[in-house]
This record gives sequence, C-alpha cells and structure tokens, in this order.
Amino acid sequence: MFADTPLVMVEDIATLKKVARTLSKAPAIGVDTEGDSFYSYREKVCLLQISDLHTDFVIDPLAVSDLSCLGPIMADRDIVKIFHGADYDVVCMKRDFGFEVRNLFDTMLASQLTNLPRVGLADIIGQFFGHTIEKKYQRHDWSKRPLYPEHIDYARGDSHWLPALREILIRRLQDVGRTHILDEECEILEERTWVGKPFDPDTFYDMKGARGLSDDDFRILRHLYVYRDQEAQKLNRPVFKTISDKDLIAVAQAKPTNLHQLDDALPGRQGLKRRHAQNLLDLVQNGLHDDTPLPAKKKKAAPAARKTPARLRGKAADRGFELLKSWRNKLMKSTADLPHAALISNGGLKEIVRARPATLEEFRAVDGVRNWQANEYGETIVALLADFDENA
Repeated sequence: MFADTPLVMVEDIATLKKVARTLSKAPAIGVDTEGDSFYSYREKVCLLQISDLHTDFVIDPLAVSDLSCLGPIMADRDIVKIFHGADYDVVCMKRDFGFEVRNLFDTMLASQLTNLPRVGLADIIGQFFGHTIEKKYQRHDWSKRPLYPEHIDYARGDSHWLPALREILIRRLQDVGRTHILDEECEILEERTWVGKPFDPDTFYDMKGARGLSDDDFRILRHLYVYRDQEAQKLNRPVFKTISDKDLIAVAQAKPTNLHQLDDALPGRQGLKRRHAQNLLDLVQNGLHDDTPLPAKKKKAAPAARKTPARLRGKAADRGFELLKSWRNKLMKSTADLPHAALISNGGLKEIVRARPATLEEFRAVDGVRNWQANEYGETIVALLADFDENA
C-alpha cells in the first residue's frame, strides 16, 4: 500500500525529539490530524501524522503530552507544510499545541483552483495514485487506544501522499497561472484561530427552536440546559450526543409531571428516558418553582468596524449586487476552465457594492478583498460601479 515507506510510531518524548531533528531538515512535509469531536465534551487532537519524502510519522499526543519541539518546524518558513483542507488542522494545532504554521500549501485549495472534478482527498489520491482510502474510519473515535494496524494505515494515508500530490498540483497551478492565488489564500489560512467559547448558562435563549417560548418555558429550559452540560462533562460526550436541543425544548413546553406525560413529550426516546427521566421531571419542577428573574436576552455582538464606509445601502445595494453577480456569471460562462475558487464570493461582492470603490486603490481597501482579486478584477468592477445608477 505504501511501497517501501517506513513507518515510525512516536509514543515517547525521546523518539519525538529524534523525529523533530529529522523533520527540521526536510524541504516539505505532509501534515494531518485526527480528533475526537464526535466523541468528547471538549475535542482534542488525538493523532498527528507527518510525512516527509522518505518516512511516515504517526505521533500520539495522548502518549506524548509535550509536542513543543515540533513548534519551530511548523513555524519554519523554509519548510513547506502541506495540508488538505488546512483550516481545521491549523486551528486545532494552534489551540492544543500553540503551533503557528507558516509556508502552508493546501492541496484542497490547489485542487479547486485547477478545476479538478472532485476535491476530496480520497478522490484525488484515487485519481493520481490509484489508491483507495477506506472511508469508514473518518468518524472513528481516535481517542481510543490501542490503535490497530487498520487505524494506523488510514491515518498515515492522510499525510503519506501529500508531498507527491503537491508536486503534481504545483505544475497544474503553473499551467493555469493561479499559483499567486493559492499563495495568498494559504497565508490567510495560516492566521485562522479557534473561536470556541466556554459554556455560558444564559445562552439557552439561542437554542434552535427556542424562539417564541413563554417565560415559564424558559425558566424550565434554563435548568435543563445547565443539566445537559453537566451531564455531557460527566460522561465526556459532546453536548449534542447527550440530549438534543429539540428534546430539551419539548420537555420545557410539555412540563411533564409524571413518566406518562414524559413519554408523550418524548415518544420513542427510550434510551434517553432510561438515563434521565427522573432528573428531567425534577428539573421541570425546579423550573416551575423558580421565581428568579430570567437573564436579559443578549444582543448580538455588533459587527466589527469596517475599514471602508458604506456608500450604497438598501435596494440600491441589492441592485448593485445583482449587477456584479451577473457580470461574474457571464465571466464564468465565457471562461470554461475558471473555477469558483478563482472568483469573488457573493459575500465579497456585497461588501464591494456596499463600499462602491471609485478607484483601484479604494477597491483594494475594501474589507476582505484579496490582492489577486484586485489585480484581476478590480478595474473592471470599478468601471461597472462607476456606470451604475443607484437612483434608477
């Protein structure tokens, strides 16, 4: 499967330091992570796979708690770090290990920019190397030990092919003249950070389906919401796998006082009721007898201040957006090999219309606009907006 490529399992600090010395001399390394987001209350990186041109390394962070010797390698601008769909991996490694990744190459973005029909890693590996990746381990609980050979083979496969895949995609990017787009997009990916927040007991208002509940419903829901989080922590399970929002809201609205009424509120949820029935009934009573004021509903955070002032709003901005969307659609039809990744998204077009830049310099200053977008489309869009009659 992996020809004669050696595999090194890293489960102690001495081996990790030797591996770090080896990787520090590599010109490029493939990197991937496996986590336990579907199985733990707080997700974590459970495996870190790194491949250079000669060896696959599978590093176990559950056995080696200090991975700091890899930090300088991830930050080294002379070593290319190759990921497929880097966003999640970069964020998780920054969160768990404090790694800053520099000189990143994302093979998924490169595949999109070269207009490959399928951009999933398994599809691309199958296309270029004829190897089939077993997808059944995509949702495996990577926090479980021991790891069996089939788990190791799956994990190393996600990094093993990346250095060779990069070589193929570099040539394809050069052929279509889009290397500069990938470079800029990868620099943006390097700055991604974890946005997870600690549990806030007052966010029960934000639950899906909670709009329109009565104050009595909300008082019960508040108790149920805190209980669910406590249970999730105790069981080390994701919140959504403990009790769903839908079930909590059903109980808050039905206000059951006995098991028969709870059955009516949660039909068919036998496992849930076996584990939580009496607690749910007690919490309903706690909520009904809770006369403490409900917390004020939190206002949505104001959007971050924009660099560029708004020159178009309302219906005029809507018509300006349709103008630019029509231009983009015509461009796609007239250029057969132009992928979506080499264009400007709807959100980007709306921001441009809002700012209505009158010069190329103003276009470059619009929030979210990339340099490559300004270079390739800036003058055309500025001209379109100059002719746009906002009062028509």
